[in-house]
Amino acid sequence: MKFLIIPVTPYQQNCSLIWCEETMRGALVDPGGDLDELLTAVAEQGVTLEKILCTHGHLYHVGGVAALARQQHLPIEGPQREDSFWIDKLAEQCRLFGFPPTDSFTPDRWLEDGDTVTVGNQTLQVLHCPGHTPGHLVFFDPVTRIAIVGDVLFQGSVGRTDFPKGNFDTLVHSIREKLFPLGDDVGFIPGHGPMSTFGTERKMNPFVADLNFG
Repeated sequence: MKFLIIPVTPYQQNCSLIWCEETMRGALVDPGGDLDELLTAVAEQGVTLEKILCTHGHLYHVGGVAALARQQHLPIEGPQREDSFWIDKLAEQCRLFGFPPTDSFTPDRWLEDGDTVTVGNQTLQVLHCPGHTPGHLVFFDPVTRIAIVGDVLFQGSVGRTDFPKGNFDTLVHSIREKLFPLGDDVGFIPGHGPMSTFGTERKMNPFVADLNFG
């Protein structure tokens, strides 16, 4: 799996363009906005989009999903169904954060822990990792050892849990029991900021480092 990280919206949210080198078919993960910029990147890489993947329902991660799906005739996969209330409240989120109005949507496929999604000939594993939001998902490619973790984990930090249905203990459990067992070598693309590895965060992250859980 190849990938390109494209920061979008005033929140500089990392939208990931991922694709299969064999077929050059790909997906956009968390297209939060700036669709012209995203589609330019898709064209520059020579990728044919076949779907949209969503980690969770916060506005700056899914604000462009409905329009992109409509314009490009793409199916939407994810997040997990517990995030439906966030998607249903997109108009309210737009008013709260000062974003232009955007349409709500219903995914063509809600995803669950243990599911898989395909991108071209590539198969990604789906992990349900609640805490930041109740329906948050992580997409993991076991071949390239890359995980797209949304707002679960960041370099040196973790996702906020003060939103409705957020829970810090649940978030920590998701990170330590779902993500870290994948391996210290796994590189991850967070929802904001630079990439890191699970091994680095196990050693250095003040919220979830092994030192705090001895």
